[in-house]
Amino acid sequence: MILYNYCYLVNFVACQLFALSAAFWFRIYLHPGKASPEVRHALATLLGIYFVVFCFGWYAVHLFVLVLMCYGVMVTASVSNIHRYSFLVAMGYLTICHISRIYIFHYGILTTDFSGPLMIITQKITTLAFQIHDGLGRKAEDLSAEQHRLAVKVKPSLLEYLSYHLNFMSVIAGPCNNFKDYAAFIEGRHIHMKLLEVNWKQKGFHSLPEPSPSGAVIQKLCMTLMSLLLFLTLSKSFPVTFLIDDWFVHKANFLSRLWYLYVVMQAAKPKYYFAWTLADAVHNAAGFGFNGVDADGHFSWDLLSNLNIWKIETATSFKMYLENWNIQTSAWLKCVCYERVPWYPTVLTFLLSALWHGIYPGYYFTFLTGVPVTLAARAVRNNYRHHFLSSKARKVAYDVVTWAATQLAVSYAAAPFVLLAVEPTISLYKSMFFFLHIISLLIIFFLPIKPRQPQRQPQSENSVKKKVN
Repeated sequence: MILYNYCYLVNFVACQLFALSAAFWFRIYLHPGKASPEVRHALATLLGIYFVVFCFGWYAVHLFVLVLMCYGVMVTASVSNIHRYSFLVAMGYLTICHISRIYIFHYGILTTDFSGPLMIITQKITTLAFQIHDGLGRKAEDLSAEQHRLAVKVKPSLLEYLSYHLNFMSVIAGPCNNFKDYAAFIEGRHIHMKLLEVNWKQKGFHSLPEPSPSGAVIQKLCMTLMSLLLFLTLSKSFPVTFLIDDWFVHKANFLSRLWYLYVVMQAAKPKYYFAWTLADAVHNAAGFGFNGVDADGHFSWDLLSNLNIWKIETATSFKMYLENWNIQTSAWLKCVCYERVPWYPTVLTFLLSALWHGIYPGYYFTFLTGVPVTLAARAVRNNYRHHFLSSKARKVAYDVVTWAATQLAVSYAAAPFVLLAVEPTISLYKSMFFFLHIISLLIIFFLPIKPRQPQRQPQSENSVKKKVN
């Protein structure tokens, strides 16, 4: 098992470094001015197929089977049902593969295998299906502004479909992106579209500049290296297994347990920083990921960024933390679930997230714990935050307290995510007296719930039906 994990890690890093080199080559020698979209689609797909075969061997067949199955669904299903059938097929196949891991690999140990890329492809398949449904099966007045912007009004060809799902930039580590953004990148319209969106003050299409991603790539590679060094150092000093150690569970005092839980979960985060930031750098090196101009007038390359490390580490609310962690997955959950379901969107979104991650019980403990914590944090914020805005000192005090509470709450809720199995999770929570569960439920039951201001744009009467689509 240890040898398998090591070999996979070596293959993963080798593929991503190769992808980084290929991305620079792709941007320079297959620039849209030098190569047709068909050539760019084909080369991106072939490189992606090579990477997954190199990394996963015959297990890569699962990715190809799912993509081809869902392409068949896309071309045969009616536009009124394409999103439903695609969702059922993709999530069903992914769940079957997750179940197989229980029998193929040792239960309770997370072995990163082909299910990682399969999870990303599942996101892309369902995202595209819903966006095709929005573009071809719904009225424009029933769509939100974001749905209208991303709606796909022409079904992609087989080459475009394969390229979107299997391209070398995202097939190994993601992240999920929108089909219209990817198509614009391949066709050479991506950067110009983003500049025109911010009313770039120049005349004519060809007078628009083409920003270089080199600075963004270098910055992200430095962060990647730092994250890797932190992970290799901290994970050895603060192993997750100590959370179920006899001394920790039965002898350490409550504050010691709380402190060590926080430190252990902090030590586990750099591996995600490493993988996601490296994946972001690969896309940028290919010229994909430009997001216009930021508030300071600088070119921004964060369209595909999966996290904002500074906002994560300084988050003062559970909501702020989640919005900046695994950003593209949050966008996917919003697209296919939160905006669509007619009842209990928060609960169903957490459940879908757990199902997408796998069938280990720890995932469900984490996401089901996240529901009351999220609702309790929202209630506290709505009832008390305004009392601390009258002076700078009060606001600072409020931010410090909510930062500490948020970081500890995330550590508590996310612990089962790394423990995975039922027994260690229950052992950990029993040693901590289920304190956050109890506090969250008390807040929900006894604190008055104040309605939030609606954030969605007004829509027509027909849009009432949109949540069930």
